[in-house]
Amino acid sequence: MTEILRYTAFSADPAGGNPAGVVLDASGLDDAAMLAIAAELGYSETAFLTPAPDGAGAGPADGSGAGPADGSGGEPGRRSFRVRYFSPQAEVPFCGHATVASAVALADRTGPGELLFTTQAGPVPVSVAAGPDGTLRATLTSVVPHVEDVTDADLAEALAALDWPAADLDPAIPPRIAYAGARHLVLGAATRARLADLAYDFDRLKALMLRLDLTTVQLVHRAGPDVFHVRDPFPVGGVVEDPATGAAAAAFGAYARALGLVPEEAVLTLHQGEDLGRPGVLTVELHAGDPRVRVSGAGALIP
Repeated sequence: MTEILRYTAFSADPAGGNPAGVVLDASGLDDAAMLAIAAELGYSETAFLTPAPDGAGAGPADGSGAGPADGSGGEPGRRSFRVRYFSPQAEVPFCGHATVASAVALADRTGPGELLFTTQAGPVPVSVAAGPDGTLRATLTSVVPHVEDVTDADLAEALAALDWPAADLDPAIPPRIAYAGARHLVLGAATRARLADLAYDFDRLKALMLRLDLTTVQLVHRAGPDVFHVRDPFPVGGVVEDPATGAAAAAFGAYARALGLVPEEAVLTLHQGEDLGRPGVLTVELHAGDPRVRVSGAGALIP
């Protein structure tokens, strides 16, 4: 019988952050079974792990192969796993919060340490450490990110679906599509009140996102030099809003650096989920000379 775990990510409180399903041994499940489990759970994402074969982690996962039962293989010193992520409606190439949840779930069983997750987006190293109070915290390192322009017509359609007047955008946060394992449309809200008032046309926004191959829309309000409040509509996954979005946080970190909103070397704090009653905190680290983005947060078992 398949064991399905429930963990929250980006909060040490099970009532906060973003809940994810975690299946630590999905070797006996096909695509239909994984999608069915994700749909039954109803969380924005569920992660399905299988041990990676020796040498895995050098490139994108192809869904093939089976490895040692203990998850050995891949980079020396790192336990390696293939990971697939399913929303209630579709598979996505990468999910940050389910990565954090899975890493914490593994650490709960075998202790903190170094992991390598081979995803459809590419290899994602993850480190798990315990704080002085015993809280487990995972840090993922994204694939190489990039940022691209969005057309005026697509931006107008996004704003129409959100029912946001163009005047409510923050001109200091220009609209762009950012990628760090999945694609996200970044839009800046001029005020916290604008961000808090989210009531959008689900089907209209979903249609645009499917056409542009977007995973979420990253709505951002800047509260300080390195502090942001964010929200992520996720209609393509069958979910109105994602409570805490690690993949979008990584993409936003790359975006903020590329557009000069923050220094090359920076630590950003993203607050998400407050408007849903599930507050979470995502830490985004940028290192000069390394294009990849690190995203970290706490995790906890949901009883």
